[in-house]
Amino acid sequence: MRVFSVGILVLLLGMGCGHNPQSVKSETPFVWEGANVYFVLIDRFNNGDPNNDVNFNRTLEADKLRGFEGGDIKGITQKIKEGYFTTLGVNAIWMTPVVEQIHGGTDEGTGLTYAFHGYWARDWTAIDPNFGSPEDLHELVEVAHSKGIRILLDAVINHTGPVTEQDPVWPKTWVRTEPTCDYTSFQSTVTCTLVDNLPDIKTESQEDVELPQWLQEKWMAEGRYEKEIQELDDFFERTGYPRSPRFYIMKWLADYITEFGIDGYRVDTVKHTEPYVWQEFKKACDYAFAAYKKNHPDKVLDDNGFYLVGEVYNYGISGGKAFDFGDRTVNYFDRAFNSLINFELKYHMVQQSTEQLFKNYSEILNTDLKGFGVLNYISSHDDGEPFDASRQNPFESANKLLLSPGTSQIYYGDESARPLIIAGTRGDATLRSFMNWEAIQQDPETRDILEHWQKLGRFRRDHPAVGAGSHQMITQDPYLFYRSYQDLEYSDFVVIGMGLPPGKKVLDVSKVFEDGDQLREAYSGTAVEVEQGQVVLNTPFNLVLLEYL
Repeated sequence: MRVFSVGILVLLLGMGCGHNPQSVKSETPFVWEGANVYFVLIDRFNNGDPNNDVNFNRTLEADKLRGFEGGDIKGITQKIKEGYFTTLGVNAIWMTPVVEQIHGGTDEGTGLTYAFHGYWARDWTAIDPNFGSPEDLHELVEVAHSKGIRILLDAVINHTGPVTEQDPVWPKTWVRTEPTCDYTSFQSTVTCTLVDNLPDIKTESQEDVELPQWLQEKWMAEGRYEKEIQELDDFFERTGYPRSPRFYIMKWLADYITEFGIDGYRVDTVKHTEPYVWQEFKKACDYAFAAYKKNHPDKVLDDNGFYLVGEVYNYGISGGKAFDFGDRTVNYFDRAFNSLINFELKYHMVQQSTEQLFKNYSEILNTDLKGFGVLNYISSHDDGEPFDASRQNPFESANKLLLSPGTSQIYYGDESARPLIIAGTRGDATLRSFMNWEAIQQDPETRDILEHWQKLGRFRRDHPAVGAGSHQMITQDPYLFYRSYQDLEYSDFVVIGMGLPPGKKVLDVSKVFEDGDQLREAYSGTAVEVEQGQVVLNTPFNLVLLEYL
């Protein structure tokens, strides 16, 4: 069933019938709680430089969609420059990890796999050449910031990459290789390996440990041993932390903030690490972000702090601040994460009415989670049960995802109905096909889907009230509601109606606008004037978005 909506932008001094545009600030602020985030697997998005497609002799034939496909940082930058993300209304991009990956491949029961996804770290201090170079990442951040787009990298602290013939296991002082987690309790989720042959960092350790000999030799061969050691000495002297495994990794990850000026981290496998680790990581990130802003005042975008969003697998918004392990409840928002990924939206879209979903989310975000947020999604790189896996309802997907309270996460290709069911793949490889650029260029139906996502995405980007505001139903039939957002310098008020038919539409806006107000219907690009408390539109579209001219 296709869900239709009408959006009306209103900038009001209060909730009365009158309005005073002069009382509010016209420039739209960036608000993480209402942002429109685009999640991209670097290797699967766009190949900007074919010269970096093969490195470290990664030449064995991998299982289908389990080897490197050529996507890189330059490819993402290219699409930023072309305006792809701007047209889609994206104001933040989350990229999979860029750090140097294991050189060999491994078979986890789904065929030979290389670390194209970025989650099998070998050296946190280097960028994997398959993804690009430091210069490439510098350019991406600068170009993105020039377009008003924030950049999130992906942080992995709790494990290294698998052990292969080319990739030695880290010392026993650094990692455990058994037991494998059974997830029946807090301890059996944290002090264990996620899967076989995925060494688990001893994040609980307070003991000083030496760097792996092979890593030191690697740095020497690359001519940066002295620099890396001096930076580590300075870090541990400044912080007073023990030279234990987690603090090495935190230092290395914080370096991406001070060097490149990234705006946030999406943090992987959060629940598999002691909760206090994330409080320590937040301190490290905040310090690095403040240092970057101090050293680069000309590159400061706004007063927002460094953003941390955590992947606590199976966390849902209905839990508020609590995640229940069965034998222990943990609050990961406590002095750590600004937001957590919400694994429940795909269920709520099916199980609840639109009003139930929107009302419940708004109530939780404005009470239990006030000051924090959730990141909503309909599909991702490792969720084997996405909403609409067959891509039969891309318009409903867009409407529910982009109009739900909270931060939205577009997984690359959601906006173009990129197939999530690929014949011949095993496991999560089916979710990770290359971006369907050919369909976007040649298929009219795909272009229609993309255009719908673009218009809704820009509406969300331009109006913080959509994601970060408070929700209130106006009437049930027709279904009308408003979202209101206000801080000290900015107010945004959005009225949305759903279930409106195409064709002629007579909308009663008397409680919102005044007669004579000049509005623009953004979906069709037509102008309209308020007369006798109404606006009359006749468009072939199922979506109406009204805003001041």
